Amino acid sequence: MRKTRTTLKTKTSKIKLLLLDVDGVLTDGRIILDSQGNELKAFHVRDGHGIKLAQRAGIIIGIITGRKSEVVNIRARELGIQEVHQGAIEKIAVYESLIKKYGVQDDEVAYMGDDTVDLDIFKRAGFSVAVADADSAVKPHADLITKAKGGRGAVREFINLILKSRGKLRTS
Repeated sequence: MRKTRTTLKTKTSKIKLLLLDVDGVLTDGRIILDSQGNELKAFHVRDGHGIKLAQRAGIIIGIITGRKSEVVNIRARELGIQEVHQGAIEKIAVYESLIKKYGVQDDEVAYMGDDTVDLDIFKRAGFSVAVADADSAVKPHADLITKAKGGRGAVREFINLILKSRGKLRTS
């Protein structure tokens, strides 16, 4: 158990770039359409606050999602997320362009996902995180499985872990 904690702390302390899937990670995975065809998504406020805390700690946040939704652009703007990549059928290609752009190594990247389309990045990123309700095929490839479900504070849970490993988690 001690070795696992040391490894966890070592791995999280290296993270410079945190990449997030949207549906099933930042949201609970449901896609809600109104009668006019407008798409609605619910984002957890604590995940948003966690993203701001991570940014203040110098971590670059990015979004890589296979779907396209204006709601995602709006939420990203609210949070000051510059790297928003929607319609990414081959997520690994976006991942590779981002590590090149920011000059980071795989072990300095964390990725949070929930489904099999995320596996290529799970296998490359230095730290892969699956949300509690991720597809069962994804979980064996994760360095960490959150206690929280997607859209229910899972992103904040992981960001708290990163900040704690750096002694930057405010608990009082």
